[in-house]
Amino acid sequence: MAGHRIYGMAVSAVYPHYVRKAEKKGRTRAEVDEIIRWLTGYDAAALESLLADGTDFEAFFAEAPAMNPARKAITGVICGIRVEEIEEPLMQEIRYLDKLVDELARGKAMEKILRRPPE
Repeated sequence: MAGHRIYGMAVSAVYPHYVRKAEKKGRTRAEVDEIIRWLTGYDAAALESLLADGTDFEAFFAEAPAMNPARKAITGVICGIRVEEIEEPLMQEIRYLDKLVDELARGKAMEKILRRPPE
């Protein structure tokens, strides 16, 4: 896929930044992992394997077992751009992940981050 440098970047190169951002605000690595699993459908073992293998963002999202359809409910601004208006599908998936981690770091409840309907 032509274009953005991040597409070829290893997820494992960015993952520690996601965790650090969350932990600085009192959240946990387990919560970051839960968000990633919710978004992509990877289980814990597969996620660990992909991080260890240095899988890039393009393959990470292309091979995701079950992208969560509720991700389309993710809205808002990340890096100055509204995620719901991003036209490139891969960039939109990456920004969905960024937005979810941002919501976690801002203290939003996991039920709201994961777009769970009220019980």
